[in-house]
Order: sequence, then C-alpha cells, then structure tokens
Amino acid sequence: MPVPVPHQRTVVLPHQAGPADEACAQSARVADAPGAGDAPAQGPGAPVPAGGQARTIPAQGYPETGQPQSAEQRLSADRGPLHQGLTLLLIGEDPNSHVPEMWDWAGRKVRLRTARNLTEAERLLTDDVHCILLDLPPAERTADRDTGVPGDELGMLRDVLRMATSHAVLVLTYETDAERAADAVRVGAQDYLFRDELDGAVLSRAVRYAVERKRADLAQRQLTESRMLAQENARLERGLLPTPLLDGSDLRFAACYRPGRSRALLGGDFYDTVRTPDGTVHAMIGDVCGHGPDEAALGVELRIAWRALTFAGLCGDELLATLQKVLEHERADDEIFATLCTVDISADGRRAGLCLAGHPAPLLARSGERPGLLPYEFGGPALGLLPNARWPRRQVELGGSWSLMMYTDGLIEGRIGKGNQRLGQEGMTELVSRQMAAGLSGEELLDASVREVRDLNGGELTDDVAVLLLDRR
Repeated sequence: MPVPVPHQRTVVLPHQAGPADEACAQSARVADAPGAGDAPAQGPGAPVPAGGQARTIPAQGYPETGQPQSAEQRLSADRGPLHQGLTLLLIGEDPNSHVPEMWDWAGRKVRLRTARNLTEAERLLTDDVHCILLDLPPAERTADRDTGVPGDELGMLRDVLRMATSHAVLVLTYETDAERAADAVRVGAQDYLFRDELDGAVLSRAVRYAVERKRADLAQRQLTESRMLAQENARLERGLLPTPLLDGSDLRFAACYRPGRSRALLGGDFYDTVRTPDGTVHAMIGDVCGHGPDEAALGVELRIAWRALTFAGLCGDELLATLQKVLEHERADDEIFATLCTVDISADGRRAGLCLAGHPAPLLARSGERPGLLPYEFGGPALGLLPNARWPRRQVELGGSWSLMMYTDGLIEGRIGKGNQRLGQEGMTELVSRQMAAGLSGEELLDASVREVRDLNGGELTDDVAVLLLDRR
C-alpha cells in the first residue's frame, strides 16, 4: 500500500544534520545496503524489487551519483550496526511504498528493508534491524471474504510481536483508524503513525524514540526477572538452612551463618543439631572446600545425609565413613573434600563424644573456668582425602554447666589489621572469652564475636562462616 508524502520535502532538525565534511556527506549519499557496492544506486523514482530486498532510501534534494561504493565506504559499511546507524524493516503488502528520508541521532541515513509478508520479514529480521514499521491493512481487509465476518484486525501485529520480541515496533495506519492504532499500542507496539502526517522528521523521531523505549522496556523486564530469580533463590536457600530438632532437651541452641558469596544465603559451610529418641543430642558442623553454589549444594547433601544416618543410629567412625562415601559419589571432581566435626552429648548433658575430620576443635567454656579448645590430637583426615581413613571418637567431660562453641575456619582465618597475620584459634579464644566476660551469651555472643572478627579483618570476610553454640545452665 503506498504511503503518501504530502510535500516532497525533507525536514532535517539541527541534531539530525548529516556529516559536515564532504567525504562524510558523500558517504551518507551512497547506499549502504548489502551489495550496494556492486550495483548502481537507485534513483528517487526507481521501483524497489519485490521479494523483500534491502534498500536505502534515496536522499531527497541530493543528486544520485550512480557510482559504486569506494573501498573506504565498503569498509565503513562492514563495521556493523553501531557504525552503520539504524536499520528499519518495513512490512507491508506494497513493496513500493514511499517512505521519506530518515536520519539517526548521529546524522547517518537510516537503512530500509522491505518485506511483503511475515515469511519475507522473518528472513530479513537479522540482529542489525533496530525497528519494524508495520503497515497495517485496512480493517475491511481482515474480514472473511466468504462470510464477511470481521477478523482479528491486529492479528498481523501479534504475529510480528511474537516473531520480534527484542525489536521496537511502529504501526502505520490512517488517521481515520485512530482507535485501532491505540489498540495496537495496548497490544505491544511502541507507537503508531498516521500516513497523512508522515514526513521525514516525524518518522525519524518516532523510530528513535521507539528504539529507546524498547531498550528501556527490555532493561526493565530483565531487571524484574533478575529480582524474581534472586527472590526464588533466596527462598530456596533459606529453605535449605537447617531447623534444629531439640524437642525435650534442656540445652539452648544458637547459630550464626555468613556465606562468603556476594548476595547469597548459603555457602559451603553447613551445620545441624538433632535429638534422638534415647535423649542424646547430636551436633555437627562442616565445611566443603570452596564457597560457590556447587559447594553449597554438596554441603546441603552432606547435612541431610548426616541427619538421616544419625536417626538411623550411626555414630562416630561408622557415620563419618558413610558420609565419605556420599561425598565421593556426589562431588564434582576428586579434588573436593570436606572437613567435619561431630559431637554427641549424653542425655544427662555431662559427657560428650567428639570426632574430628580435619576440622578445628570446638571451644568449651565450663562454669568458673577460662574457655579452652578441646583436644585435637586424635582427629582424622578430612572427608574425601583417604579412601580407608578412620576417625576415632574421643570422650570429653563437660560438667554440670557449660557452653560449647563449634565453628568453621572462616572465623579464624580473617586477618588482623593490614598485615598478613591471621586471627587464629588463640585469637578467637581470647576474643570469645572477652565477650563472655562482658555477659554476652547465645545469639548475642555469636553476633558480637563475628562482628569483631570482621572489624579486625578490615571488612567483610571472604570465606563462609558458620558458628554453632550449645549451652547447659
């Protein structure tokens, strides 16, 4: 369908002006469509070949050179969409539709491709197309030819939107069809234009605005999708954190968890606490080497396996040997290992069995005594290092009133000040002793201790940190 141009003139705003020097102006007057260097440029009245071929709108008011492109001009055309400027795809029944000359925001002529139907449009819709100009047929043409029943007047627009999800779309129609034009915007087009008002300035501005609006819409949609994905990940990770099962026990439980990954809730550290039917309280804390999502997933698998094996009656060396088999089957490669510390506290709360698999020893504070580390000498290797390893269980006397703190190495490997000195277990013991002397306990004690460790490090800790505290008063 022809698109009338009321006054055969070109309106070029100051910011739309073409290149100032003669060489650039000459380049702007030469067609930049593929193959333009192999054929003479078309004159203003020359018909456009059918079949959806790309063409460049002739510059009104400029004489056509009729000469092929120079090597320099062809090199400029090969630099991609960013250097070529905007490319417009016109979809309409009449491939000879006249469209006024357009310029992009950099003063470069807008390339035009034409397609008579969606099949041709799909072939021409390459990555360098920035905007689609859809020439809507009159409403009466959408009716069924046999019955005269009105069809979907915007069906073609919906097809284009499904085909070109990342492209800006402009609708071209008559001024008498303003209601359908507004419906097109509601369906998903960026804007609409009336044929009776069409000129170079209006079309250039509409194309540029449509492209920018589409970019803003895509950016907003990506931001929304990212937020929804982050919320889903947060709910998933929060659901994977343990819920202690201590019903019937007089022990008090507290925990503090800080993943090393930015904006994550779950890292490679893991912990859990359960009470079995015989009254024994079992606690564990572990650390998978690394702190990425794969390590976090493996840590969750080990924690769940530990809980199931504990309720099945396994303890000590037998339990750790089974966990090592789980690790060997679930890890991504043979270099992955995990450290682990398990404690089983008797029903009366006065004794505990301790097993260490390459993990730092817990900190025990008995009533009236200075906090100190439990023995480490009889520990075994980390899980996943030795195929036939053993992990002896050591008996520990707790007493009547005590606090037992289990932690991962993220708490003790932070730096002190700007040097390379680490906090270490001795520094952590001194720090926690000072916090206890100040009357802190439970979650307040853990939060204050982790906060001070972070301050000594001079910023956020890069490794995962997990701390578990059990009290009997």
